[in-house]
Amino acid sequence: MRCGILFAIAAALLCGGTVLAQDPPDRCATFSQNGLAEAIACFEGEVDRYGHQVLGDTPEFETLIFKLRRVDETLENVEERVGSATLPFERVFEDVAPRLADLTGDGLPEVIVIEADQNAGAQLAVYGFNGDEAFEKVAATPFIGTRNRWLAPAGFADFNSDGRLDVAYVQTPHIGGILRIWTLRDGEMIQLASRSGLSNHRIGQAFIPGGVRDCGDGPEVVTADQTWRDTVASWLQDDGEIASRTIAEDASLETLERAVACETDG
Repeated sequence: MRCGILFAIAAALLCGGTVLAQDPPDRCATFSQNGLAEAIACFEGEVDRYGHQVLGDTPEFETLIFKLRRVDETLENVEERVGSATLPFERVFEDVAPRLADLTGDGLPEVIVIEADQNAGAQLAVYGFNGDEAFEKVAATPFIGTRNRWLAPAGFADFNSDGRLDVAYVQTPHIGGILRIWTLRDGEMIQLASRSGLSNHRIGQAFIPGGVRDCGDGPEVVTADQTWRDTVASWLQDDGEIASRTIAEDASLETLERAVACETDG
């Protein structure tokens, strides 16, 4: 039943005659929470005004569309919200697809994207519905500060064990990568920790390798080292610092995938 509801939402979402009949296309992401909350987010409106091409032939986008459906526990009361946000000319979504995760702990997802500015480079932006029902950017990390500087999200986990999801990304993975872990608190993105010397993307790749895993000892971020010789697992320690260890003397895509699946651990 959940899939049927989700596909109906998807089919009704996109304009211009686009219909998501089954699996959503690469530019979309879906979310389901115990059948009581479901959502889909998609990029629309291809543009080429930034021209960084860090993701190869992946286009830039100017519009983010979001549809949320929530059902109460009686399954009788249904709430639906639809929202969209179109960026001004000086900005684009420089990303493979939106991400959906509940960063506030209310059971409903926020939309997490990479937004790039013509002069200031990339930031991690969080979009959602505010109290007035408007769909808009509700929080963001600072822009990197220089044009054509990018970041690559790694994933979500409760890295600091406070019961809320945090987000990890690697800033400038091609020219001296810095793993940063952030949390959303009271409408602001707060950095928990950072560690240099890591990478999770190579220029031209239309995907972001590695990711977040939990093999039984808590969440870890799987990346390559900056030289792409080793696969590395990093985690947030109790002292608030990020620690890392080499888990494979190889950083092939296959090894990174196996590491995320907990099939490689040193």
